[in-house]
Amino acid sequence: MAVESTVYPAFRLGESRFAQGSFYGRLRHFLDVIDPRTLFVSESRLNECVKLLEHFRDGTLPAGVTNAQLWEAQKVKQAILHPDTGEKIPMPFRMSGYIPFGTPVVVGLLLPNQTLATTIFWQWLNQSHNACVNYCNRNASKPTPFSKFFQGYLGAVSSAVTIAVGLNVLIQRAKCFRPATRLLVQRFVPFPAVASANVCNVLLMRHSELSEGVSVLDENGNVVGTSKIAARCALLETAVTRVVLPVPILVLPPMLMTVLERLPLLQRHPRLVLPVHSLVCLCAFGMALPLAISLFPQNSQIHVSQLEPEISAATECKILTYNKGL
Repeated sequence: MAVESTVYPAFRLGESRFAQGSFYGRLRHFLDVIDPRTLFVSESRLNECVKLLEHFRDGTLPAGVTNAQLWEAQKVKQAILHPDTGEKIPMPFRMSGYIPFGTPVVVGLLLPNQTLATTIFWQWLNQSHNACVNYCNRNASKPTPFSKFFQGYLGAVSSAVTIAVGLNVLIQRAKCFRPATRLLVQRFVPFPAVASANVCNVLLMRHSELSEGVSVLDENGNVVGTSKIAARCALLETAVTRVVLPVPILVLPPMLMTVLERLPLLQRHPRLVLPVHSLVCLCAFGMALPLAISLFPQNSQIHVSQLEPEISAATECKILTYNKGL
């Protein structure tokens, strides 16, 4: 029991078992969130976890249930079900599926000798995946017509393809690059294209939050009101993570592969380049995702004085929370 109390503190429904006031605590929390093992949780196991948490909430918890079991149940529920709607998130668009399903796309983005067609295809596929992840992990406290998200999707994909193709055309026409230098520079084109398009993706896919606002909650989890200011903060924080996220994913692999491709082993066996490239991308993705999304807590806090006057007048709480989304 002493060991369990050290590793698993007393269970708190709806909260993280790691302190969210520090970057390290958020990193440990999001390593739990992106744990790919939750992708293989069965329907019956999910139902067991949901019922166990309901028993805890209602004060009817069976004897012998440990804190470890409760924290694990909450981890499973949060990985699979949307916190606002309670609906299951499709497997490829869960945060726990972002690395397994996103790595092949990253590999495609960073393949050398891209043509116009392959550049368009991989940018379209990447932004399509990002758009679905943004939609499925959005703040859904207010209903929004799907047509608005589809318009946002078209804008996000168009911006990604335009930026990527435009940069490639500029590099191809630039006379200051030698062929070897041009090939190296082209490897880094995906980063500015993806970083810029990621911001557009978040803003376009979730722009309705800016006009509708998001719910802000008091310390007891009760909705105090709807705030457009909190919505702006949520989108700004999410956009920052989407700029930071591709830095190690799209910058480190080209640098490493430039060195690794000169090794005698890969020179003698060129067929190994793609598997090595894929492994490098997987490692970079696995490192970048938890670091980027740990910059801000998912349930962010904001002082009531920063919000609309009507919200300040509706509560005595000084600190309110809102779901930033992921």
